[in-house]
Amino acid sequence: MSLGPEDRLHTWLRQRLRRAGFDRLGDDGAILPASGPWAVTQDHQIEDVHFTAGLDPRMVARRLLAVNLSDLAAMGAQPAFAFLALSFPPGFDARRFLESFIAAGERFGVELAGGDLAQNDKVTTALTLLGTLPQGGTWVTRSNAKPGDRLWLAGSVGLSALGRSLLESGARLGTRSIDLSAIGGLTRREERLGRRAVRCHLAPHPQLEVGWWLGSRQRAAAIDISDGLAIDLRRLCRESQVGALVQAESLPTGKEFTSLCRRLGKLELDLVLGGGEDYALLFSVPASEIPPRNLRCTPI
Repeated sequence: MSLGPEDRLHTWLRQRLRRAGFDRLGDDGAILPASGPWAVTQDHQIEDVHFTAGLDPRMVARRLLAVNLSDLAAMGAQPAFAFLALSFPPGFDARRFLESFIAAGERFGVELAGGDLAQNDKVTTALTLLGTLPQGGTWVTRSNAKPGDRLWLAGSVGLSALGRSLLESGARLGTRSIDLSAIGGLTRREERLGRRAVRCHLAPHPQLEVGWWLGSRQRAAAIDISDGLAIDLRRLCRESQVGALVQAESLPTGKEFTSLCRRLGKLELDLVLGGGEDYALLFSVPASEIPPRNLRCTPI
């Protein structure tokens, strides 16, 4: 697999910064200073790129926070402070957005500490999150994998892309439900999975507890899956200078996932390996380490 434009730019930028004497890139966040106490990350959510126009501002806010929290989870960090930049057009309910953001932040221990508001022709958000190292924990990075480790997945892969495809195919959001009638002919199990997929796309679940468990291990490597399992696994392997073998039959999908992909004209492995925006955690630990059952991790 050749490097995509984002990775090529990242490689150039990293080389440029190294020539200037700086080398903090390569993980889901930056550890400041070199050993902490802060992990810092930033991410964007842009209307018509990451979410559809007209999406409820409350959902936009929760999604923005969740995708950034996923980066802190990959570092084993405890969320602390947020700095929000929000630009929006006339008619966008910014108060509704901010109320939802503050409420979601309270659930995760995040305090909104600053940022910027501006007018724009579409909704564009950028969030900077600061996290701390939990007591007794260590930072989790992408460069800690070793030959012989076992790969694990916390969360789902392909489900967010399936949810996005369902929305593009006519699935509609109600005030309390998701209407899949435009797809037609779905079984009850397919409908149940379809609604779960849409929710997964719109409201990802950050795997913070898994990140904290990884930080309590003697050695672990992790990456947030935002651009697809194949791309992000390559990034983890590159930082650790290892290779990897994935058992496709171990990936958590199921026959309803397969049948929904067929109905939508999608290839199952395309969504699983390259769908993106999963915000799951891919991690490696020594083969002797088994995550607690309540964390619901899958060896792949």
